[in-house]
Amino acid sequence: MDDSKRLYGIRGASCAENTKESIRKNVAEMCLRIFKENGLTESDVVSVQFTQTDDLTAQNASAAFRLGQNELDVSKIALFTMQEPKIDDSPKKMIRVLVTAYLKDGASVRHVYINGAEKLRPDFAKTC
Repeated sequence: MDDSKRLYGIRGASCAENTKESIRKNVAEMCLRIFKENGLTESDVVSVQFTQTDDLTAQNASAAFRLGQNELDVSKIALFTMQEPKIDDSPKKMIRVLVTAYLKDGASVRHVYINGAEKLRPDFAKTC
């Protein structure tokens, strides 16, 4: 059996309200689903990069991820957040993520778009 791994980028997005609680809840839900649906452990992950729109000012998404969940030890994972560029007609109250992680070569990556962000990538969004 070939156990070779390669680096993958796993995308996701979620909408949130401009409160610490909402940002924490939505970031945690999105990231936990990415980890679970892709079978990731903390040691597989190289970095997690967030963007958030300029109307989400109550909390930084990286801090929200560290504080908003207790299932994963993210203390050794590089986390980074930047402001989403302002583009005409872009969705508001949006947090996006790019998880860079090692998975088995040929893995089927599962992207996670939830809580109103399904409109960004309906091809990746699950139907309930």
